[in-house]
Amino acid sequence: MTAPTPGIRILIADDQPLVRRGLSLILSPDPFFEIAGEAGDGEQAVALAQRLRPDVVVMDIRMPVLDGVAATRELARTLPDCRVLALSTFDMDEYVVAALRAGAYGFLPKDVSPEDLGAAIRTVHAGEAVVAPRLLTRLISTHVRGPAGAPPSAVDTGDLTPREVEVWRLMATGLDNAGIALALGISNSTVKNYITSIFGKLDVRDRAQAVIAAYESGLVTARTGDGGRTG
Repeated sequence: MTAPTPGIRILIADDQPLVRRGLSLILSPDPFFEIAGEAGDGEQAVALAQRLRPDVVVMDIRMPVLDGVAATRELARTLPDCRVLALSTFDMDEYVVAALRAGAYGFLPKDVSPEDLGAAIRTVHAGEAVVAPRLLTRLISTHVRGPAGAPPSAVDTGDLTPREVEVWRLMATGLDNAGIALALGISNSTVKNYITSIFGKLDVRDRAQAVIAAYESGLVTARTGDGGRTG
């Protein structure tokens, strides 16, 4: 007999029992997912992750004892192979940005569809970022940009080629790989190669951190009053 394909072990961390149960019921029917455990606060999430070694932690941002941001930071430090997928409501954007900085591989709003949640867990497990482009650009423009007139943060971009800078800029405006390829008239595989090089030169782990760096460097800025689209 063929050995069963190992699934993705998931730890659910949320301070609301009904939310934990709902997420478990949504994810459990998928034969590729295994619910390894549930945690009611960030401190418990870190302790359980240390013991259970899940592949992915679905982490609520607002939790008692230790919040999701601090728990994410601790897991990124002590269990780098454990991917954190942060969940938040739309009115808590600043916590999501903080989670990305702390080491989360992505974030989703809590009203995400079950299909998108499952797809995001698979993406995060593969080591890639889950980024909702329009929400991400709004988050960054609102919470990462400094005050008007403030100089951009020091981000070393000297090693980037002009084409890599253009790919980086388009990525930061919310385009996915296919959109970048269409805009520049190049193939998807070429875009992927550029992005891999950009990540290495910027010393960032994923798309989310690259977009944060683009705003903090001043490469892109947000227009005011347009829902967070970039200029």
